[in-house]
Amino acid sequence: MKSIFSKIINREIPSFIVYEDNDYIAFLDAYPLAKGHLLVVPKKEVDKLFDLDKKIYEGLMSLSYEIANSLEKCIPCLRVGMAVIGIEVPHAHIHLIPMNSMDDINFYKPKLTFTYEEFLEISLIIKNQLEKP
Repeated sequence: MKSIFSKIINREIPSFIVYEDNDYIAFLDAYPLAKGHLLVVPKKEVDKLFDLDKKIYEGLMSLSYEIANSLEKCIPCLRVGMAVIGIEVPHAHIHLIPMNSMDDINFYKPKLTFTYEEFLEISLIIKNQLEKP
């Protein structure tokens, strides 16, 4: 059975994609901990992060670095936190979360809700920042 991320990659379910190339995709988390909470995902469906081919793993980390730096420039925050949990979806992925306090990366706290228009606006802000040279 395909993971929910594979369904997003294949456009079987909608999402707010901010970056995509042949090997990776980044999109807003549907249940964010903070405004701008993103998932960076390899397109190859592998359950565990450390089971990824080394080249794909290194590319994922490099892309996460680039996206986190852009995210910090366009979403007000003190820093961007990174988390790898991987229990809830059997497809390797990295959470990038704009943080102003330690509680912003607490996965047990209630998730934020945004309207379609708010998600769209956030995704466009991030996408525009990523496209800057």
